[in-house]
Amino acid sequence: MNALQPEARDRVYAECARAISEAGPERESLFLARLALLLFEQVGDETRCRDALAQALDGLPVPSLSA
Repeated sequence: MNALQPEARDRVYAECARAISEAGPERESLFLARLALLLFEQVGDETRCRDALAQALDGLPVPSLSA
């Protein structure tokens, strides 16, 4: 598995955040699900995709207005 270099990770994160903002609140969930599916197809391994889903949920914070 190839990992992104820190600088590339930052750039991709920023572009992802921009795309989520562009999708808007009403389409955010649909956009993220579609993005995940496209990336899962690139990975091509169901077990790795399921593991990534579990890792994404593990320790996911609850949004807070005070944060």
